[in-house]
Amino acid sequence: MPEPPDAAKASETGETGETEFGFRRVSRDAHRAGVRAVFDSVAPRYDLMNDLMSGGLHRLWKAALLDRLAPRPGDRLLDLAAGTGDVARGFLARVAGAGVAVVADLSETMLRAGRDRAIDDGILEGLVPVAVDAARLPFPARSFDACTIAFGLRNVTERDAALAEIRRVLRPGGRLVCLEFSRVVLPMLGALYDAYSFRVLPVLGRVVAGDAESYRYLAESIRRFPDQAVLAAAFEAAGFERVGWRNLSGGIVAIHTGWRL
Repeated sequence: MPEPPDAAKASETGETGETEFGFRRVSRDAHRAGVRAVFDSVAPRYDLMNDLMSGGLHRLWKAALLDRLAPRPGDRLLDLAAGTGDVARGFLARVAGAGVAVVADLSETMLRAGRDRAIDDGILEGLVPVAVDAARLPFPARSFDACTIAFGLRNVTERDAALAEIRRVLRPGGRLVCLEFSRVVLPMLGALYDAYSFRVLPVLGRVVAGDAESYRYLAESIRRFPDQAVLAAAFEAAGFERVGWRNLSGGIVAIHTGWRL
């Protein structure tokens, strides 16, 4: 598996004002701008690329996220790093439209693509798009019954601050359900997954989306993201309780949950 030239240094934490953007260390402002640029670039082909990259598995993973969420009619959902809003649309389908989903993303281009998808699907109510930084949520405390974030926490510039903000805006009894790439637990699968990630994904990105670099960043960011146990500890440090996770597809992805009690 490829590593940055100075992996030990890249793994350090501290009050440096820097963070990891793939295998590079950059300022937090540069990270935020870089993430926005990545998703602005890939927005037109984002859904197609997700299907191609995962062989359609991302749809099953997101269905498992919604199963774990178990939404109820009347719920108010915050869907962070929402992309084109497929999780939010799935939420509304499960509550038969009797709920509200705030669709929040750093990329306004991605939000516009999601708006167009919702219109194409005939969904004209229940979705509220908002451009936000996950570490600085513009919502009052205790505003939401639940928060989902699918394949987005990895891209947040200030992850610990975002987790604290998510807890702040959840009502008591509210839950966070996070679907994210994680650490493969099957050795043979790990080798194949690494080869696919670093050799195939950038080629797919170049051919389909005209952007190899964004999908190279995707592969790198997955490798630098905390494993299941470390992420669970971050949930607990942010004040979440009843924290746990469930591996899917051999640990390629995991569903993490935490409750504000």
